[in-house]
Order: sequence, then structure tokens, then C-alpha cells
Amino acid sequence: MSNQQDLKWTDVLDIAIELDEKHPQVDPLTIRFTDLHQWVTELEGFDDDPARGGERVLEAIQQCWIEEKE
Repeated sequence: MSNQQDLKWTDVLDIAIELDEKHPQVDPLTIRFTDLHQWVTELEGFDDDPARGGERVLEAIQQCWIEEKE
């Protein structure tokens, strides 16, 4: 991971970049939020309360991931 600091839910762009690198074959429009939540919490360097990853945060991550793909 290129980022020296721990990932938090608020780091939506950094999370999206990490997800795109880890799952390049995935279309972010097709992922379920339950899977997205799990993938984020499993990222190396992720250090935040899993309970804080609500729908709004997941939507923001998904949107950034879609933009990374373009």
C-alpha cells in the first residue's frame, strides 16, 4: 500500500483506488454493499470501526471507484 497512514471510512478516494487495484476485474456498479463493506474492512491498512461503514459512505466509495474506472 502506498499510503503510509491507516485507511479510515472518510478516505473514500484512497479506498476506491485500493479496491480498484485489488479487484480490477470488478465493475463497481455490480457490487452489493454487503460485499463492498467486507472488501473495505479487509483492505491492508484499513483501521476503522466496521460499524461506521454505513450506506452513505459505501455509496461515496462506490462513486469514487466508478470514476477511477473511467
